[in-house]
Amino acid sequence: MKQNAYVAGVGMTPFGNAMDKTLNDLACASIKDALKDAGIPKEELNAAYMGNAAGGVITGQVCVPGQVALRSMGIGKIPVINIENACATSATAFQQACTMVTLGVYDVVLVCGYEKLYHEDKNKTFSVFTGAIDVTQTEAITQRLRARNDAIGQALDMSGAGSSRSIFIDIYATWAREHMHQYGTTREQLAAVSAKNSVHGSLNPKSQFQNVISIEDVLAAREVVAPLTLPMCAPIGDGAAAVIVVSESYARKIGKGRCIRVNASSLHSGWDASENELPMVSGAVAQLYEQAGLGAEDLNCVELHDASAISEIKYYEYLGLCANGAGGEFVASGASSLGGRVPVNTSGGLMRKGHPIGATGAAQIVELVMQLRGEAGARQVGGARVALAENGGGYIGTDAAALVLSILSKE
Repeated sequence: MKQNAYVAGVGMTPFGNAMDKTLNDLACASIKDALKDAGIPKEELNAAYMGNAAGGVITGQVCVPGQVALRSMGIGKIPVINIENACATSATAFQQACTMVTLGVYDVVLVCGYEKLYHEDKNKTFSVFTGAIDVTQTEAITQRLRARNDAIGQALDMSGAGSSRSIFIDIYATWAREHMHQYGTTREQLAAVSAKNSVHGSLNPKSQFQNVISIEDVLAAREVVAPLTLPMCAPIGDGAAAVIVVSESYARKIGKGRCIRVNASSLHSGWDASENELPMVSGAVAQLYEQAGLGAEDLNCVELHDASAISEIKYYEYLGLCANGAGGEFVASGASSLGGRVPVNTSGGLMRKGHPIGATGAAQIVELVMQLRGEAGARQVGGARVALAENGGGYIGTDAAALVLSILSKE
């Protein structure tokens, strides 16, 4: 929906393996940084939208994770809304917070996404991702994936799905095979996404992986499910990101200088679409651009959900950054690199920054706010004024279960 809200402050922990820290440790660190960045005391908060997806599985903390984290830093009394929405968890928290501010319900709202995925028992971690599909339809999903591969003359071995890898890797491998079959996309173009994001991630001190890898490195790495190698897939991670959302009147009160406007932010769910209906993502993107009064040609930088290399390529096309089927050529040309036409995933993206699923959406907003403020350092996009975040999560039928799209701008 069209929004009238502002981001006044952002904070983020480094992403990576934080088995020595609690969920509360991570959440509180990012919240303190966001409040400090905004110059707003915690007593000014009207409400908090707390996003965590895997705490119940990994740590056993259920029902009140947000209240637990906030109470540990002396925040109580205010409404606390706990949100779980797959990989779109904290993007959903952000969208809901912006909506409540736009409607005039609150003036100052905290958004926090926080997650721990590393665990001694890897099956626990894999079970989080398995739970992001309809668990009563696992066999049906497997059969549909195999049928889609059969249709293009490919065999899909899913014997390790859910045990040695996330089932989503098989979904992404199927997307990659179909895109390669239909459009001639190459493994080198898939690898170019990973290599490009490694350059961006090397410039981000909070990125999980900071080494630069080449296209040749990506192609030579261990194959997970053909054609995807390990660097073409987002890793798990631990971490937290926080955002302070304020009303226009409050932004004027504190001085708009470093505040970033939220032009539009929308939340969508997939459905059982007919053949004549516009696909969910395409319809959602068109709606977002209309609400914001902006288009793909206005974007200066983008953070999108690169859970795999093919995910990034497909979203170039969905977002209108290039023509349908041309995503492979788009990345290979350098158009999505720093210095290119529309730099994408300047943070390093999920593949290099890391993917603590509950924190990912808020972390995208943190990166875009830094870019629009001109505070991104070595990875700064020159003259950035308009930015878009895309964050999807879960998988039901043939669609993402949840999708959040947001457009931010510098006034």
